[in-house]
Amino acid sequence: MSPTNPDSENNHEQRKSDHIRINLEENVNFNQLSAGLENYFFMHQAVPELDLDQVDTTAEIFQKPLRTPLLISSMTGGTAEARAINRTLAAAAQEVGMAMGLGSQRAAIENDALADTYWVRDVAPSIPLFANLGAVQLNYGYGLAECQRAVDMVKADALILHFNVLQEAVQPEGDGNFSGLLKKVAQICRRLPVPVIAKEVGWGFSLEAARQLREAGVAAIDVAGAGGTSWSQVEMHRAPSARHARVAGAFVDWGIPTAVSLQYCRQAAPGLPIFASGGIHNGIEVAKCLALGANLVGIAGDFLRAADAGGIPGVIELAAAVTDELRVAMICSGAGNLSALAETPLYKMSNEQ
Repeated sequence: MSPTNPDSENNHEQRKSDHIRINLEENVNFNQLSAGLENYFFMHQAVPELDLDQVDTTAEIFQKPLRTPLLISSMTGGTAEARAINRTLAAAAQEVGMAMGLGSQRAAIENDALADTYWVRDVAPSIPLFANLGAVQLNYGYGLAECQRAVDMVKADALILHFNVLQEAVQPEGDGNFSGLLKKVAQICRRLPVPVIAKEVGWGFSLEAARQLREAGVAAIDVAGAGGTSWSQVEMHRAPSARHARVAGAFVDWGIPTAVSLQYCRQAAPGLPIFASGGIHNGIEVAKCLALGANLVGIAGDFLRAADAGGIPGVIELAAAVTDELRVAMICSGAGNLSALAETPLYKMSNEQ
């Protein structure tokens, strides 16, 4: 790996600060493309023969129990502000019984002093916690040692390798060499002692990509489809020139909608845990994702805003409300637990009236 570059460290910290600020202050949504979940509906069951109090939302991932199938999707780290956000999110996740992914730990791999901005195990001792590095960094000097450091740094249960080709391509400082990456991912999957999760960051995995990742040996796939936060829009807001802003802004509606990518991933990897994320905002959408084949459902931006506005109680309240909505959707569709929900058919809206 190349030696630590102080300028690079400063750039990492500034970029992380920019990302938090832009996500809280700017419109970084897709323009027309949605997650696609509005195209599906449950058959309402007026006689479900279920007791709402007995509807079971418990789940399990990597041998760890969850009280709700929610995942706080990876967002941040590397700055003092990010440290406070991560600890708020983690403490809430511990209280609610949901999983959490951390933001990319590259900043802390390159500067040990930033490792503390990712440390949350003291406030979240038992939740499924996922470390995180960019897959493309395997083409820029990273290997098993750096992956293990990321896991050890936070005492993680699994490692996310995120795939963000569009974001890297529109960043002036982006790393754009994604060639020959699958072989290196496969080596990490074979040698790392914890599961490896392949995650997109908002544009979804195709059927072919999901097959390639399954063959490489990943233990789970987070589809992170289009319809939520558009990271090309985030990069547009921090672009250093009009030309960079134009190129990033052109991709405002690029990607595979979450509902579509979720079905591709489930088809390509029928035996793997699949996480659905990208444009999920309420428990009905969570229920739809679970019925389409997801095992966990991730939410990012809404949790970030809840943490910013309401701290730990705000995040707990949002998670509780989403879980309540999920439970109501389950009884109204006749599913008493998540296994039954996974077998509950969804119907696609017809364009014909």
